[in-house]
Amino acid sequence: MIYRRFGRTDWQLSEIGYGMWGMGGWKASDDQQSMASLHLSVERGLNFFDTAWGYGEGHSERLLGQLVKAHPDTKLYTASKIPPMNFQWPAKPEYSFEESYPEQHIREYTEKTLTNLGLEQMDLMQFHTWDDIWTEKEEWQRVVEDLKKEGKVAAMGISMNRWEPQNGIKALETGLIDAVQVIYNIFDQAPEDKLFPLCQALDIGVIARVPFDEGTLTGNLTKETVFPEGDWRGTYFVPENLNASVDRADRLRPLIPKGMDMASMALRFILENKTVGTVIPGMRKARNVHSNIDCSDGLAMDRGLYNALREHRWDRKPTAWSQ
Repeated sequence: MIYRRFGRTDWQLSEIGYGMWGMGGWKASDDQQSMASLHLSVERGLNFFDTAWGYGEGHSERLLGQLVKAHPDTKLYTASKIPPMNFQWPAKPEYSFEESYPEQHIREYTEKTLTNLGLEQMDLMQFHTWDDIWTEKEEWQRVVEDLKKEGKVAAMGISMNRWEPQNGIKALETGLIDAVQVIYNIFDQAPEDKLFPLCQALDIGVIARVPFDEGTLTGNLTKETVFPEGDWRGTYFVPENLNASVDRADRLRPLIPKGMDMASMALRFILENKTVGTVIPGMRKARNVHSNIDCSDGLAMDRGLYNALREHRWDRKPTAWSQ
């Protein structure tokens, strides 16, 4: 496993982290599989875990708490997210700060997360949604400073809305935000335009999420794919999106090097960008843990391949289904 400095926190994070969204709504038998995969990741050197209260109303957080307790001699970096008070994802300009992140709500859910994990301090707490119209509100600025002084939060971050990598830049300029989580992958290269240069200038840690474009970049989706009832992807991959996504994934297939699959190629593309501190794929099964962590071998991607993949940038705008 290769480790990278995570901005001004100065943490050394595994460049492959663990996204725990998929573990939020599982049942007891699936939790056993989840815990086995989590333990395996620690054995293989992974040390950054990203969860949220919204992932099963604390269920994913409690799994992470079990993991941390089981490895008392290993530093595992914990990251979670405060849900907006109106429980609406993503943030929209019409949502006021008062109905999204008032001080009492920020404190309440920070405490809930600490209880779920069995910790006295979170390494990284993040706003699960954000709109830059809230930036000048002194209330959130004050509570962030206070939570750090009280030792309940070591660092504070923002999880940026899908396909809006500039909606958060003003907040970063306040100096109160230590990390940003943003969608970045072969298709979603827009963060490179303005967000990443600012993060470099301000020494802000970057978490790359959705490395496989919700599954498109694994190469496993087809235009006939049907998701189980209740699976969030069923509302995301509406025909308009599923068809376009599969078409774009198919155009990548001729570029996949011998001995590599599309998912590994997608992860290695992200790791080429040294502004990224860690990337957080979801990993439900042991084979996913192994294949993803195997990508952290320090080997550079062939420049011809990397340049070819850059030509597959896909700029999209938020829609009713993009959530």
